[in-house]
Amino acid sequence: MSEVTKEQIEDALKQIVDPYTEEDPVSGKAVKTIDIDGGNVTVNIVTGYPNKGFADDYASQIKDKVAAVAGVSDVIVNVGFKVVSHGVQKGVSMLDNVKNIIAVASGKGGVGKSTVSVNLALALSAEGATVGILDADIYGPSQPRMLGVTAQPESTDGNSLEPLTSYNLQAMSIGFLIDEETPMIWRGPMVTQALEQLLKDTRWNDLDYLIIDLPPGTGDTQLTLAQKVPVSGSVIVTTPQDIALLDARKALKMFEKVEIPVLGVVENMSTHICSSCGHEEHIFGEGGGLKMAEQYDVDYLGAIPLDGTIRADADGGKPTVVADPDGRIAQNYREIARRTAAKLSMKKKDYSAAFPNIVIDNA
Repeated sequence: MSEVTKEQIEDALKQIVDPYTEEDPVSGKAVKTIDIDGGNVTVNIVTGYPNKGFADDYASQIKDKVAAVAGVSDVIVNVGFKVVSHGVQKGVSMLDNVKNIIAVASGKGGVGKSTVSVNLALALSAEGATVGILDADIYGPSQPRMLGVTAQPESTDGNSLEPLTSYNLQAMSIGFLIDEETPMIWRGPMVTQALEQLLKDTRWNDLDYLIIDLPPGTGDTQLTLAQKVPVSGSVIVTTPQDIALLDARKALKMFEKVEIPVLGVVENMSTHICSSCGHEEHIFGEGGGLKMAEQYDVDYLGAIPLDGTIRADADGGKPTVVADPDGRIAQNYREIARRTAAKLSMKKKDYSAAFPNIVIDNA
Protein backbone atom coordinates (compact mmCIF):
# COMPACT_ATOMS: atom_id res chain seq x y z
CA MET A 1 0.00 0.00 0.00
CA SER A 2 1.35 3.44 -0.98
CA GLU A 3 2.11 6.00 1.71
CA VAL A 4 -0.38 8.80 2.34
CA THR A 5 1.12 12.20 1.44
CA LYS A 6 0.39 15.70 2.65
CA GLU A 7 -0.40 16.72 -0.94
CA GLN A 8 -3.16 14.10 -1.11
CA ILE A 9 -4.72 15.42 2.08
CA GLU A 10 -4.49 19.01 0.85
CA ASP A 11 -6.13 18.03 -2.45
CA ALA A 12 -9.01 16.51 -0.45
CA LEU A 13 -9.33 19.65 1.68
CA LYS A 14 -9.48 21.82 -1.42
CA GLN A 15 -12.78 20.14 -2.31
CA ILE A 16 -14.47 21.64 0.77
CA VAL A 17 -15.76 25.22 0.78
CA ASP A 18 -16.22 27.16 4.01
CA PRO A 19 -19.70 28.70 3.49
CA TYR A 20 -18.76 31.84 5.44
CA THR A 21 -15.44 32.75 3.80
CA GLU A 22 -16.42 31.02 0.53
CA GLU A 23 -12.89 29.61 0.34
CA ASP A 24 -11.47 26.14 0.83
CA PRO A 25 -9.41 25.76 4.04
CA VAL A 26 -6.11 25.44 2.13
CA SER A 27 -6.54 28.59 0.01
CA GLY A 28 -7.96 30.42 3.05
CA LYS A 29 -4.88 29.44 5.11
CA ALA A 30 -7.10 27.85 7.76
CA VAL A 31 -5.10 24.59 7.77
CA LYS A 32 -2.54 24.91 10.55
CA THR A 33 -1.11 21.39 10.61
CA ILE A 34 -1.54 18.05 8.86
CA ASP A 35 0.02 15.16 10.80
CA ILE A 36 0.36 11.79 9.06
CA ASP A 37 1.34 8.61 10.88
CA GLY A 38 0.92 5.68 8.51
CA GLY A 39 -2.81 5.62 7.76
CA ASN A 40 -3.67 7.90 10.69
CA VAL A 41 -4.25 11.54 9.77
CA THR A 42 -4.82 14.50 12.11
CA VAL A 43 -5.92 17.83 10.63
CA ASN A 44 -5.95 21.02 12.68
CA ILE A 45 -8.09 23.85 11.30
CA VAL A 46 -8.15 27.38 12.73
CA THR A 47 -10.61 29.86 11.22
CA GLY A 48 -10.29 33.61 11.59
CA TYR A 49 -13.84 33.94 12.93
CA PRO A 50 -15.69 32.40 15.92
CA ASN A 51 -17.33 29.17 14.84
CA LYS A 52 -18.75 27.31 17.84
CA GLY A 53 -22.09 26.62 16.11
CA PHE A 54 -20.42 25.38 12.92
CA ALA A 55 -17.22 23.66 14.10
CA ASP A 56 -18.67 20.13 14.53
CA ASP A 57 -20.38 20.17 11.13
CA TYR A 58 -17.25 21.54 9.45
CA ALA A 59 -15.06 18.91 11.15
CA SER A 60 -17.45 16.20 9.98
CA GLN A 61 -17.28 17.42 6.35
CA ILE A 62 -13.48 17.48 6.48
CA LYS A 63 -13.30 14.06 8.09
CA ASP A 64 -15.45 12.52 5.34
CA LYS A 65 -13.29 13.98 2.56
CA VAL A 66 -9.98 12.97 4.15
CA ALA A 67 -11.26 9.48 5.01
CA ALA A 68 -11.95 8.91 1.29
CA VAL A 69 -8.25 9.31 0.44
CA ALA A 70 -6.63 5.98 -0.47
CA GLY A 71 -4.56 4.58 2.37
CA VAL A 72 -6.21 6.62 5.16
CA SER A 73 -7.51 4.41 7.97
CA ASP A 74 -8.31 6.92 10.72
CA VAL A 75 -8.97 10.68 10.75
CA ILE A 76 -9.01 13.19 13.60
CA VAL A 77 -10.11 16.75 12.80
CA ASN A 78 -9.84 19.64 15.25
CA VAL A 79 -11.58 22.91 14.35
CA GLY A 80 -10.79 26.02 16.40
CA PHE A 81 -10.62 29.77 15.77
CA LYS A 82 -8.42 32.76 16.45
CA VAL A 83 -9.62 36.36 16.10
CA VAL A 84 -6.94 38.93 15.20
CA SER A 85 -7.01 42.70 14.81
CA HIS A 86 -7.80 44.13 11.39
CA GLY A 87 -6.88 47.40 9.75
CA VAL A 88 -8.71 50.65 10.48
CA GLN A 89 -8.86 54.15 8.95
CA LYS A 90 -5.55 55.92 8.29
CA GLY A 91 -4.31 58.08 11.13
CA VAL A 92 -6.55 56.51 13.79
CA SER A 93 -4.93 54.59 16.66
CA MET A 94 -6.23 51.22 17.86
CA LEU A 95 -7.97 51.01 21.24
CA ASP A 96 -6.30 49.11 24.05
CA ASN A 97 -7.90 45.71 24.71
CA VAL A 98 -10.18 45.90 21.65
CA LYS A 99 -9.17 43.89 18.57
CA ASN A 100 -11.98 44.93 16.22
CA ILE A 101 -14.75 47.52 16.21
CA ILE A 102 -17.81 46.86 14.05
CA ALA A 103 -20.24 49.76 13.54
CA VAL A 104 -23.91 48.91 12.94
CA ALA A 105 -25.79 51.63 11.05
CA SER A 106 -29.09 52.11 9.27
CA GLY A 107 -29.30 55.68 7.99
CA LYS A 108 -32.96 55.61 9.07
CA GLY A 109 -34.72 55.10 12.40
CA GLY A 110 -37.34 52.45 13.03
CA VAL A 111 -35.73 49.57 11.13
CA GLY A 112 -34.73 47.62 14.25
CA LYS A 113 -31.01 48.45 14.15
CA SER A 114 -30.53 48.41 17.94
CA THR A 115 -32.28 45.04 18.21
CA VAL A 116 -30.07 43.67 15.44
CA SER A 117 -26.97 45.17 17.13
CA VAL A 118 -27.56 43.53 20.50
CA ASN A 119 -28.53 40.17 19.01
CA LEU A 120 -25.50 40.28 16.69
CA ALA A 121 -23.24 40.95 19.69
CA LEU A 122 -24.84 38.13 21.68
CA ALA A 123 -24.60 35.80 18.68
CA LEU A 124 -20.86 36.49 18.30
CA SER A 125 -20.50 35.75 22.02
CA ALA A 126 -22.48 32.50 21.61
CA GLU A 127 -20.04 31.54 18.83
CA GLY A 128 -17.18 31.80 21.35
CA ALA A 129 -15.86 35.37 20.98
CA THR A 130 -15.34 37.94 23.73
CA VAL A 131 -17.72 40.76 22.84
CA GLY A 132 -18.73 44.23 23.98
CA ILE A 133 -21.43 46.66 22.86
CA LEU A 134 -21.32 50.46 22.92
CA ASP A 135 -24.64 52.28 22.70
CA ALA A 136 -23.68 55.34 20.63
CA ASP A 137 -27.21 56.78 20.59
CA ILE A 138 -26.82 59.57 23.14
CA TYR A 139 -30.33 61.00 22.61
CA GLY A 140 -32.20 57.68 22.62
CA PRO A 141 -30.15 54.94 24.31
CA SER A 142 -31.96 51.61 24.17
CA GLN A 143 -29.34 49.02 25.12
CA PRO A 144 -29.87 49.33 28.92
CA ARG A 145 -33.50 48.26 28.49
CA MET A 146 -32.67 45.53 25.95
CA LEU A 147 -29.93 44.07 28.15
CA GLY A 148 -32.02 44.35 31.32
CA VAL A 149 -29.38 46.50 33.06
CA THR A 150 -30.33 49.19 35.60
CA ALA A 151 -27.03 49.51 37.51
CA GLN A 152 -24.54 52.36 37.19
CA PRO A 153 -20.96 51.64 36.07
CA GLU A 154 -18.23 51.86 38.69
CA SER A 155 -14.91 53.68 38.51
CA THR A 156 -11.98 52.10 40.31
CA ASP A 157 -9.52 54.89 39.55
CA GLY A 158 -11.74 57.97 39.27
CA ASN A 159 -10.85 58.42 35.59
CA SER A 160 -12.30 55.43 33.77
CA LEU A 161 -15.51 53.37 33.85
CA GLU A 162 -15.89 49.62 34.23
CA PRO A 163 -18.26 48.20 31.60
CA LEU A 164 -21.40 46.56 32.92
CA THR A 165 -21.88 42.89 32.06
CA SER A 166 -25.10 41.27 30.88
CA TYR A 167 -25.39 37.80 29.32
CA ASN A 168 -21.57 37.64 29.09
CA LEU A 169 -21.56 40.89 27.09
CA GLN A 170 -19.53 43.94 28.18
CA ALA A 171 -21.72 47.01 27.70
CA MET A 172 -21.56 50.80 27.98
CA SER A 173 -24.28 53.39 27.35
CA ILE A 174 -25.12 56.94 28.40
CA GLY A 175 -28.34 55.28 29.58
CA PHE A 176 -26.38 53.70 32.45
CA LEU A 177 -25.43 57.16 33.73
CA ILE A 178 -28.79 58.97 33.56
CA ASP A 179 -32.39 58.26 34.52
CA GLU A 180 -34.34 56.44 31.80
CA GLU A 181 -36.80 59.33 31.39
CA THR A 182 -34.23 62.15 31.44
CA PRO A 183 -33.88 63.79 27.99
CA MET A 184 -30.38 64.62 26.71
CA ILE A 185 -30.78 68.25 25.62
CA TRP A 186 -27.29 68.62 24.18
CA ARG A 187 -25.82 70.22 21.09
CA GLY A 188 -23.68 68.26 18.61
CA PRO A 189 -20.20 68.94 20.10
CA MET A 190 -21.32 67.73 23.54
CA VAL A 191 -22.76 64.57 22.01
CA THR A 192 -19.58 63.73 20.09
CA GLN A 193 -17.45 64.41 23.19
CA ALA A 194 -19.69 62.11 25.24
CA LEU A 195 -19.37 59.37 22.63
CA GLU A 196 -15.59 59.62 22.65
CA GLN A 197 -15.48 59.46 26.44
CA LEU A 198 -17.82 56.48 26.62
CA LEU A 199 -15.65 54.62 24.13
CA LYS A 200 -12.16 55.56 25.27
CA ASP A 201 -12.70 55.91 29.03
CA THR A 202 -14.31 52.49 29.38
CA ARG A 203 -11.97 49.73 30.57
CA TRP A 204 -12.91 47.11 27.98
CA ASN A 205 -11.50 43.70 28.85
CA ASP A 206 -9.72 41.90 25.96
CA LEU A 207 -12.51 42.16 23.39
CA ASP A 208 -12.42 40.29 20.10
CA TYR A 209 -15.25 42.53 18.87
CA LEU A 210 -16.85 45.75 20.04
CA ILE A 211 -20.21 46.37 18.39
CA ILE A 212 -21.15 50.06 18.14
CA ASP A 213 -24.90 50.64 17.90
CA LEU A 214 -25.03 53.91 15.95
CA PRO A 215 -27.94 56.35 16.00
CA PRO A 216 -29.80 56.76 12.69
CA GLY A 217 -28.55 59.32 10.19
CA THR A 218 -25.20 60.50 8.83
CA GLY A 219 -24.48 63.41 11.18
CA ASP A 220 -22.11 64.41 13.99
CA THR A 221 -21.92 61.03 15.71
CA GLN A 222 -21.14 59.19 12.49
CA LEU A 223 -18.54 61.81 11.52
CA THR A 224 -16.81 61.45 14.89
CA LEU A 225 -16.79 57.70 14.43
CA ALA A 226 -15.19 58.05 11.00
CA GLN A 227 -12.52 60.53 12.11
CA LYS A 228 -11.57 59.40 15.63
CA VAL A 229 -12.77 55.84 16.29
CA PRO A 230 -10.75 52.88 14.88
CA VAL A 231 -13.44 50.95 12.98
CA SER A 232 -12.54 47.68 11.25
CA GLY A 233 -15.85 47.24 9.44
CA SER A 234 -19.51 48.21 9.29
CA VAL A 235 -22.87 46.50 8.91
CA ILE A 236 -25.89 48.17 7.28
CA VAL A 237 -29.37 47.29 8.60
CA THR A 238 -32.41 47.93 6.42
CA THR A 239 -35.94 46.69 5.83
CA PRO A 240 -37.07 45.68 2.31
CA GLN A 241 -39.09 48.92 2.07
CA ASP A 242 -37.94 51.42 -0.57
CA ILE A 243 -37.87 54.35 1.88
CA ALA A 244 -35.62 52.43 4.30
CA LEU A 245 -33.37 51.31 1.45
CA LEU A 246 -32.98 54.91 0.29
CA ASP A 247 -31.48 55.92 3.66
CA ALA A 248 -29.53 52.69 4.04
CA ARG A 249 -27.76 53.55 0.77
CA LYS A 250 -26.73 56.91 2.29
CA ALA A 251 -25.19 55.10 5.27
CA LEU A 252 -23.34 52.77 2.92
CA LYS A 253 -22.03 55.70 0.84
CA MET A 254 -20.90 57.45 4.03
CA PHE A 255 -18.76 54.48 5.07
CA GLU A 256 -17.29 54.26 1.57
CA LYS A 257 -16.29 57.94 1.65
CA VAL A 258 -14.47 57.58 4.99
CA GLU A 259 -12.84 54.30 3.87
CA ILE A 260 -14.51 52.03 6.44
CA PRO A 261 -15.21 48.62 4.82
CA VAL A 262 -18.88 47.63 4.59
CA LEU A 263 -18.99 43.97 5.63
CA GLY A 264 -22.53 43.56 4.36
CA VAL A 265 -26.25 44.21 4.60
CA VAL A 266 -28.77 42.70 7.03
CA GLU A 267 -32.40 42.77 5.94
CA ASN A 268 -34.58 43.12 9.07
CA MET A 269 -38.34 42.52 9.10
CA SER A 270 -37.92 40.68 5.80
CA THR A 271 -41.14 38.67 6.12
CA HIS A 272 -44.03 38.56 8.58
CA ILE A 273 -44.99 35.14 9.91
CA CYS A 274 -48.55 35.01 11.30
CA SER A 275 -48.49 33.76 14.90
CA SER A 276 -51.91 32.10 14.41
CA CYS A 277 -51.70 30.34 11.04
CA GLY A 278 -47.99 30.49 10.13
CA HIS A 279 -48.65 32.29 6.83
CA GLU A 280 -45.56 34.14 5.60
CA GLU A 281 -45.99 37.49 3.90
CA HIS A 282 -43.63 40.18 2.53
CA ILE A 283 -45.49 43.15 4.01
CA PHE A 284 -42.58 45.61 3.54
CA GLY A 285 -41.66 44.46 0.05
CA GLU A 286 -39.38 41.66 -1.05
CA GLY A 287 -35.66 41.24 -1.64
CA GLY A 288 -34.69 44.89 -1.17
CA GLY A 289 -31.65 44.13 0.99
CA LEU A 290 -30.35 41.55 -1.47
CA LYS A 291 -30.80 43.92 -4.41
CA MET A 292 -28.97 46.67 -2.53
CA ALA A 293 -26.08 44.32 -1.72
CA GLU A 294 -25.83 43.29 -5.37
CA GLN A 295 -26.05 46.89 -6.59
CA TYR A 296 -23.16 48.06 -4.40
CA ASP A 297 -21.16 44.82 -4.60
CA VAL A 298 -21.25 44.12 -0.85
CA ASP A 299 -22.22 40.91 0.91
CA TYR A 300 -25.77 40.02 1.87
CA LEU A 301 -25.36 38.82 5.45
CA GLY A 302 -28.86 37.45 5.97
CA ALA A 303 -32.47 38.22 6.82
CA ILE A 304 -34.46 38.43 10.06
CA PRO A 305 -38.26 38.01 9.98
CA LEU A 306 -40.80 40.40 11.52
CA ASP A 307 -41.74 38.42 14.62
CA GLY A 308 -43.47 39.68 17.76
CA THR A 309 -41.23 37.60 20.02
CA ILE A 310 -38.14 39.57 18.91
CA ARG A 311 -39.77 42.81 20.09
CA ALA A 312 -41.10 41.23 23.29
CA ASP A 313 -37.72 39.66 24.14
CA ALA A 314 -35.87 42.97 23.65
CA ASP A 315 -38.44 44.96 25.63
CA GLY A 316 -38.23 42.35 28.38
CA GLY A 317 -34.46 42.75 28.72
CA LYS A 318 -33.59 39.31 27.36
CA PRO A 319 -32.87 39.45 23.59
CA THR A 320 -33.91 36.50 21.43
CA VAL A 321 -30.42 34.99 21.08
CA VAL A 322 -30.37 34.33 24.84
CA ALA A 323 -34.15 34.02 25.38
CA ASP A 324 -34.53 31.20 22.83
CA PRO A 325 -30.99 30.12 21.92
CA ASP A 326 -32.08 27.02 19.99
CA GLY A 327 -34.92 28.73 18.10
CA ARG A 328 -34.96 29.58 14.40
CA ILE A 329 -34.45 33.33 14.92
CA ALA A 330 -31.44 32.86 17.21
CA GLN A 331 -29.92 30.52 14.62
CA ASN A 332 -30.51 33.22 11.97
CA TYR A 333 -28.58 35.71 14.09
CA ARG A 334 -25.75 33.24 14.64
CA GLU A 335 -25.51 32.62 10.88
CA ILE A 336 -25.30 36.39 10.35
CA ALA A 337 -22.70 36.70 13.12
CA ARG A 338 -20.47 33.99 11.60
CA ARG A 339 -20.82 35.54 8.15
CA THR A 340 -20.03 39.05 9.45
CA ALA A 341 -16.96 37.91 11.38
CA ALA A 342 -15.79 35.76 8.45
CA LYS A 343 -16.02 38.71 6.04
CA LEU A 344 -13.98 40.80 8.50
CA SER A 345 -11.41 37.99 8.86
CA MET A 346 -10.65 38.34 5.15
CA LYS A 347 -9.84 42.06 5.40
CA LYS A 348 -6.30 43.37 5.88
CA LYS A 349 -4.81 42.63 9.27
CA ASP A 350 -3.38 45.17 11.70
CA TYR A 351 0.28 44.45 12.48
CA SER A 352 1.00 47.51 14.64
CA ALA A 353 1.13 45.45 17.84
CA ALA A 354 3.85 43.25 16.33
CA PHE A 355 6.29 46.15 15.95
CA PRO A 356 8.09 47.63 18.96
CA ASN A 357 8.01 51.35 19.68
CA ILE A 358 11.31 52.93 18.61
CA VAL A 359 12.71 55.37 21.14
CA ILE A 360 15.71 57.57 20.23
CA ASP A 361 17.80 58.49 23.25
CA ASN A 362 20.13 61.45 22.69
CA ALA A 363 22.02 60.87 25.94
